[in-house]
Amino acid sequence: MRIEVLCEDKSAQPVLDQVLKQVLERLQLSRYFEYYLHPHRGLGSLPGQLNARPLASKTGLYDLLPAKLRAYQKLAGREHFVLVIVHDSDDRDADDCYRQLEYLCRTFAPAHFFVLGISVEELEAWLLGDWSAIKSAYPEADHKLWKSYRQDSVCGTWELLAHVLEGKHKGNELIRVGYPAVGIYKSEWARRISPYMKIERNQSPSLQKFIRRLDKILPMAVEEARRA
Repeated sequence: MRIEVLCEDKSAQPVLDQVLKQVLERLQLSRYFEYYLHPHRGLGSLPGQLNARPLASKTGLYDLLPAKLRAYQKLAGREHFVLVIVHDSDDRDADDCYRQLEYLCRTFAPAHFFVLGISVEELEAWLLGDWSAIKSAYPEADHKLWKSYRQDSVCGTWELLAHVLEGKHKGNELIRVGYPAVGIYKSEWARRISPYMKIERNQSPSLQKFIRRLDKILPMAVEEARRA
């Protein structure tokens, strides 16, 4: 059985790899699933016509999502899928993001189980949820600043993580420079911190919601596949 993971960018890959690996091991379902991570070039936006073929120039998650969901739907009956979609809420309400994704999945891929994860503001919130992992990867990280952070608050999440990990001066310089340098650093932070993450101690409420959804849906998908 396949878990197809669609995420916003490459920095999400190592985090999602750890989360899925640990969830499957805890549920004792590793032997049933193979998972595949598919990063995109940003979030993008939904096409004006949801049933239209996406333009070749579009590479964002939302740009391609309706078409990808339609493609998965065509495979129904030939292979069992669990679709996992994860992205940042940015400046939008996380519940609104969830409802929009849920509508798209139920509309374009109703034959498949799906699990949705919305990181509040940015995925860096899920890294900030585990101080022990941060400390293991970055021994000089600023614990006092981290402790002042309210989990899943909308506060400029990646900027705060930059200051926690890189210090005030370097963090400010990175904020000033912006992208694409920021994307490189985000990927490096995730790559270094994620191997030390433990899902059971992570304090991010949005990550724990995502984990609870995986806990519920993955066993259901296995049971349905057994009955098929």
